[in-house]
Amino acid sequence: MSNTLFSRTKKNDRHFIPALIAGFFGGNIASFVKWGTENPLPPRTPGRAIPPAEMLDDLGFNSGGMIYRWSEHMVNWGVAGVHHLFSIFFAMLYCWLVEIFPAVKLWQGVAFALLVTVGFHGVMLPLFGWAPPLWQLPADELISETLGHILWMWTIEVFRRDLRRRMVG
Repeated sequence: MSNTLFSRTKKNDRHFIPALIAGFFGGNIASFVKWGTENPLPPRTPGRAIPPAEMLDDLGFNSGGMIYRWSEHMVNWGVAGVHHLFSIFFAMLYCWLVEIFPAVKLWQGVAFALLVTVGFHGVMLPLFGWAPPLWQLPADELISETLGHILWMWTIEVFRRDLRRRMVG
């Protein structure tokens, strides 16, 4: 295998089932890591809509009614669920892609995290009207989302590398 950005692994060196398992478990745990970064570094200014809530509402769901109580707090399970499923899906995609294109794990997943940040916060969310364009976002939000995505993906990479090693050798 050469060291180019688009180098591929040999087909017999690809292990998709362990990769998807690692992505599933890593994505579950990394979801909590991402939420954890939003506590000390909130990603939005007060009063601004949360993009997953906007998405759910646009799809015909009542995101405001998707709540449960925990320890006297109101928790929106719809918004939390969107974030959690996002984490699992992209973790599994990442782990699957790494099996084919090893460069995807560049900087222990940080490059992929930056692509996700720009792809979602710079393209998808503004395209659907769920968030302002990237250049209109406050610096606090850019810092919070970027750092949160880097820690989220690095957690997934740690799971990917460890579980793949344990399952494949």
